[in-house]
Amino acid sequence: MGINWIGLYTIIRREVSRMWRVPVQAFVAPWISALLFIFIFGSVVGGRIATIGGHRYLEFVLPGILMMNIVNAAFLQSSSAIYFSRFVRFVEEILVAPLSYAEMIAGSLSVVVLRASVTGVGILLMGIAFGASSIESWPLFIFWIVSVSTVFGLLGIIVGLWSKNFEQLNMPVVFFLTPLSMVGGVFNTVAMLPEWLRWIAWANPFFYFINGVRGAMIGVDETPPGLGEGLTLLLLVVLGGTVWRMYSKGYGLRE
Repeated sequence: MGINWIGLYTIIRREVSRMWRVPVQAFVAPWISALLFIFIFGSVVGGRIATIGGHRYLEFVLPGILMMNIVNAAFLQSSSAIYFSRFVRFVEEILVAPLSYAEMIAGSLSVVVLRASVTGVGILLMGIAFGASSIESWPLFIFWIVSVSTVFGLLGIIVGLWSKNFEQLNMPVVFFLTPLSMVGGVFNTVAMLPEWLRWIAWANPFFYFINGVRGAMIGVDETPPGLGEGLTLLLLVVLGGTVWRMYSKGYGLRE
């Protein structure tokens, strides 16, 4: 059986249309947030902190700020899309369409990667405009943008299928995504932590995402070669299999 390109295109077109109806929420808000971070860490905090790893403090924290916004954009796009599809019963039309589960998931994730990429590139351009950003490796940069947005796109689908109300939909952002990203090495290196606290960084998946994109942008990488990439690919396989299984079982879709 071949790929249903028309059905796949229809899903992508619908989600892109939905995304462009809220440009302030989708793009302007994270760009303004990043701009405030650039001002604070460039003009206020950066002038009082010595360089880290041979780079200005703003250059060091900007990759983490970029990654935080990519994570939020990917998760919010996928979780809200699947939740509201269930809420307005649109998901029933998708289920009866001649689409495989893989095509349904791929259609949703395509728009997730698009939104996260536009958000990330916008922040990168702002950093370049302020002389605070560069790219050491484009292939690695693209890998981290696409893979991390896909990871949190899949996680957002899981949460969107699980949630029974708006409160549950927002719980992961408040209790997990924001706290873990803040302590994931955005503002410091592992070496700056007391030895007895360093395990927190190594046990935090956000640390590998932030460290990876930082290595791609300014060449500062604190993990053994290939460790972050391997863990990220493993997460993609586990979460992808989980989402496919939820779709095939009809979890949250046929209730």
